[in-house]
Amino acid sequence: MKSPIGAIVGVFCLAAPAVAQTPAAIVEDVQGKVDGVEFMDYVAPGKIIKLGPKAALVLGYLKSCVRETITEGVVLVGAEQSTVQLGDVQRVKVPCDANAAQLSERQANQSAATTFRTMRSDTKAAPSRLPTIYGVSPLVQARSGSTLVIERTDGKEPTISVPLKADNLVAGKFYDFAKAGKTLAPGGTYLATLGAKRYTFQVDARATSSPTPIVGRLLRLE
Repeated sequence: MKSPIGAIVGVFCLAAPAVAQTPAAIVEDVQGKVDGVEFMDYVAPGKIIKLGPKAALVLGYLKSCVRETITEGVVLVGAEQSTVQLGDVQRVKVPCDANAAQLSERQANQSAATTFRTMRSDTKAAPSRLPTIYGVSPLVQARSGSTLVIERTDGKEPTISVPLKADNLVAGKFYDFAKAGKTLAPGGTYLATLGAKRYTFQVDARATSSPTPIVGRLLRLE
């Protein structure tokens, strides 16, 4: 006879998509024995995660801005939230911008071009609909070996230039401004340059230096 967990995993496997999809969430924290994911992994819809006794998992959904704290049980990752069996899940909606977390390279270049047009027209107002982060210390997805440059476009501020190396990246692919002790200005508009990619974003005017959920300050440049 199958165990309850085995039976649920079997049902979830039948429900899971047959092909890989765009990541739906990022793993913000892992505590205890959790099979199938590690800290800072992306997970796609259909991913099945098993949590051991007293284990906990935090998922930040990129599109819905739902942040889940899951304790024990079996998790089936969805597009905007998880299905959890034999465990407990607590959900909160957090400030985040799906455009910041999932911006494509084409959108990034269009975003930067919009900013340059605005600067040339001497318009003082920040461009509308820019991707927004809700913490003053972004978490930037980028690869080792490149240089990340952050410049403010709506005011004077020292340019930040960071050579990205294996020893200053979290999980091998994220540069964490909070860990490095670097901050941006609330309400500021910035241009991030990474190789040939140019990406414009803004910091929410109410952003503070208090700890912020990863999904609310994530910039995916790679």
